[in-house]
Amino acid sequence: MQDTLRTPGADASATGLLAHWRHDVPAGLVVFLVALPLCLGIALASGVPLLAGLVSGIVGGLVVAWLSGSQLSVSGPAAGLVVIVVDAIVKLGSFEAFLVAVVIAGALQWLFGRLQAGDIGACFPSPVIKGMLAAIGLILILKQLPVAFGFASGEQAMRLVPPTIDGFDDLGRLVGAVTGSAVIIAAGALAILFAWDSPWAKRLPLIGRLPGPLLAVLWGIAYQAIAMATEPSVALPESQRVALPEGNSLGALWSQLASPDWSALARPEVYTIAFTLAVVASLETLLSLEAGDRLDPLKRVAPPNRELQAQGVGNVLAGLLGGLPITAVIVRTSANIQSGARTRLSAVFHGLLLLASVLFLSEFLQWVPLAALAAVLLHTGFKLAKPAMIAAVWREGWSVFVPFAVTVGAILATDLLIGILIGLACSMLFLIQANTRGALTMISDGNVHLMRLSKDVSFFSKATLRRYLDRVKPGHSLVIDGCNCGFMDRDIREALDDFVAHAQERGVHVELRSMPQTAAAVLPADGERPHPLHWLKPRSTR
Repeated sequence: MQDTLRTPGADASATGLLAHWRHDVPAGLVVFLVALPLCLGIALASGVPLLAGLVSGIVGGLVVAWLSGSQLSVSGPAAGLVVIVVDAIVKLGSFEAFLVAVVIAGALQWLFGRLQAGDIGACFPSPVIKGMLAAIGLILILKQLPVAFGFASGEQAMRLVPPTIDGFDDLGRLVGAVTGSAVIIAAGALAILFAWDSPWAKRLPLIGRLPGPLLAVLWGIAYQAIAMATEPSVALPESQRVALPEGNSLGALWSQLASPDWSALARPEVYTIAFTLAVVASLETLLSLEAGDRLDPLKRVAPPNRELQAQGVGNVLAGLLGGLPITAVIVRTSANIQSGARTRLSAVFHGLLLLASVLFLSEFLQWVPLAALAAVLLHTGFKLAKPAMIAAVWREGWSVFVPFAVTVGAILATDLLIGILIGLACSMLFLIQANTRGALTMISDGNVHLMRLSKDVSFFSKATLRRYLDRVKPGHSLVIDGCNCGFMDRDIREALDDFVAHAQERGVHVELRSMPQTAAAVLPADGERPHPLHWLKPRSTR
């Protein structure tokens, strides 16, 4: 029912797909320029064919955007899933087996949407989400630093490191394996990316409106072209540049796509990976959707369950076509909104441009240095784990910083899903502590004690209750005031019942005031049988 609701802003802007094409087409062009290097870079970081990243971007634009209820959200391959993709391919042994997990994950996402599970994103506390993003950022940095120095991967770089570096000869051999041109390209690209985040760059006429990742890639292409023309020996070899299949037709493109290895259905780990993908991709999508709704100048609210179903269909297609898993992504969504987009036409148009780039610009894209794409991902990783964000979390106190740090450490030590669950458990411990602190208070004056039930009292306060009741000795008086208590857990009620039932035997005078679902009563120390709490009549609701 919620997914069919529309806000006034949505009605005002969605009068037709082409009604706002003057805004949507330029915005779609900007999103394409942002998405192209990110699609290639995420595929590079995942260790899969670069075409897989472009396939996911195309599916995200041409399929998910059509089915989504969001007018401004943009979907495609996400940096947040790189960790899962890399680990899954290692466990399954091939990218083709991993594609089966992507298809199953898409089906699970569609099922999540049908089961109205779109509110799942609200169940994860902010420190865990921030910890997840920071861990992803650190992993991106660690994985892309070797590429920025000219190595194909971190594993290749480690093979050049001897078990013990003995003297300057071994160290010199390690430094000598670094590709100087790759370092220059990566350093220049990083300088451009950080400069383009500054306010002065955004004020530059015309050029200030271009996305930083595009300029970083253009810098790498320009360096490569100049090196080829002047000093070919310093130019990057083909192994350090983008490799895309040649061909200018859909048929040629289709022949280059990877296909799922359906024999992997017999392997139990495929289903574990699929469930992990479905949960993490859904979580990232819902968080991006919420952030996009906040940025929308028309304040439209996208239906989360419909979005999950759209993402599910997109991931099923991405898996079948040999693409990476898809989520809604905040970087491209924010670029879309900042460029003035009004409807989903901008996301669809960006998908068409990605398809055109694969069909007609493959020769041009093969000039893109991998070091430039690594710089884009290094910059993305830095923004996810920037020191200012970590300092801000630290200033919020231990109850926020500890779950954040535990999440980061657990993800780095295990994997994404287990790390998130460990961080969630840590947050729950602090939540329990916060809920139990102050639930029970006790003031004593000689042999007279006043116990106040300050809020909802759960079984987590049972140990505190026992400590307080132990302070009530024979001949003492105890007043239990529940006027501020809205809920009392069964365990707490039973503990009080037991204490009251034996109060006469111990010579303790107990007075109850405004207990939840009870009337005030006085339990004498002798003469009359004490009344357990559940014997008392309900309090009037007037």
